[in-house]
Amino acid sequence: MTIKNKLSIATLISAVCLSFSAWAISLDDAKNQGLVGEDSSGYLGLVVQNSEAKAVVEEINAKRKAQYLKLAKKNDLSLAQVEALAAAKTIEKTKSGHYIEVNGNWVKK
Repeated sequence: MTIKNKLSIATLISAVCLSFSAWAISLDDAKNQGLVGEDSSGYLGLVVQNSEAKAVVEEINAKRKAQYLKLAKKNDLSLAQVEALAAAKTIEKTKSGHYIEVNGNWVKK
């Protein structure tokens, strides 16, 4: 394979990755559209079944859990304690009109 071919492949892969990002829904868009909300366990929840929103939820929740684990270890807390603190904070900070989970139901704040 020539250097020219390698550069063409790298350019194509970059273009595909960039275009995929452009198609993916953002967290703000998902919240504004009412597809996701803050659940009572400190994580993002899926309000409406949507494959793009589900991908956002999974990505955000994986990052949150990693951060919660770091905070728990650093502050000698359990994961559940950090999750409860995070849930209270994220629900408090949720914008009016976005969804939060209350007693197992999604409601607009």
